[in-house]
Amino acid sequence: MAEEIQKEENTAEVEAETVATEVVEEAKEPLEEKGIIEANLKDGLPDVKAGDMVKVYQKIKEVKDGKTKERIQTFEGQVLARKHGKGVSATITVRKVIDGVGVEKIFPIHSPSIEKIEVERSGKTRRSKLYYLRTAKGRKAKLKTTVRKEIAE
Repeated sequence: MAEEIQKEENTAEVEAETVATEVVEEAKEPLEEKGIIEANLKDGLPDVKAGDMVKVYQKIKEVKDGKTKERIQTFEGQVLARKHGKGVSATITVRKVIDGVGVEKIFPIHSPSIEKIEVERSGKTRRSKLYYLRTAKGRKAKLKTTVRKEIAE
């Protein structure tokens, strides 16, 4: 009787292991076909660098009286920083001044809510983070514009 119980336990353990390995193999298959990260990356984005004047088109959902309305809102400003590389978590910080008040927004570049990003003009910088522009006034707040090959084409 003890032998029968032991055999049943062994077969139960073997079945549990095979089920666990099947679940792991099923989970790996979609990742191997097309990775989640690569699936969420956007194609055709311009090379945005600190100092660029960009126009970001963002989808905004408005709910009014139970109806959902989607529109596109633009935010035009200067890129202060680009963070987190070129992967899914890549972001840009865009700043513009409205009625003397500085407004900054952080946009995830590969977010589905971003319709498109246009580079209006490029600024010549020697820094990768332009946080000093927050306090700069007058001539120091302006960057020299340059023409990059990607923008000219």
